[in-house]
Amino acid sequence: MCSRYSLTSPPEAVRSYFGAFNLEEFPPRYNIAPTQPVLIVRNSSRHERQSTLVRWGLIPSWVKDPAAFATLINARAETAAEKPSFRASMRHRRCLIPTDGFYEWTGEKGAKQPHLIRPRGGGLMAMAGIWEHWLGPDGSEIETMAILTVAANRTMRAIHDRMPAILGPEYFEAWLDCRSGSAMIAMAMLEPAPDELLEVLAVSRSLNNPRNEGPGVLESPAVNQK
Repeated sequence: MCSRYSLTSPPEAVRSYFGAFNLEEFPPRYNIAPTQPVLIVRNSSRHERQSTLVRWGLIPSWVKDPAAFATLINARAETAAEKPSFRASMRHRRCLIPTDGFYEWTGEKGAKQPHLIRPRGGGLMAMAGIWEHWLGPDGSEIETMAILTVAANRTMRAIHDRMPAILGPEYFEAWLDCRSGSAMIAMAMLEPAPDELLEVLAVSRSLNNPRNEGPGVLESPAVNQK
């Protein structure tokens, strides 16, 4: 499960890391939550990498009424190619989701402690995702995405049994190329991240409220208790 993440790197750094031809403006976001606009990188119709904004929470194209549908923020990598909600996107609409960290929680209800999971030493990384295009009978359109998850690696296991699938730059080209119409090669890329890739840091409980934004949510719990 991944229900919150951050993207605070400058747009130019995102464009460079992902090799996107365009520069989509995106302000620093420390507490990105489902249903909000999020940045993804996907292949354009000319098979060039482009960054664009979509909504977090996948709505399959066959849904009649999005307002009555529980949006899907995650998809299990092991079954995504088989599930009716995800299989078309796995074959034809794969994307990368730029982030510099995601969050998970420990503790009991009412006293949840959030943790930031980020690359050791900081920097960008790519979560594997799928996107979908919904077209309503009145001509309204919504583009949405979901994050693919895999079993937790050793670093994550003490916090949660699942984690986002993280792809290194060497996999970007193959992941985004959907021209074959097959998900077979893509499925083989979805593995737990190497144990040494990530570090876990306890952060402020103010992160628990998705309306709280800004660098203050990354302060250590000890700072908040003073």
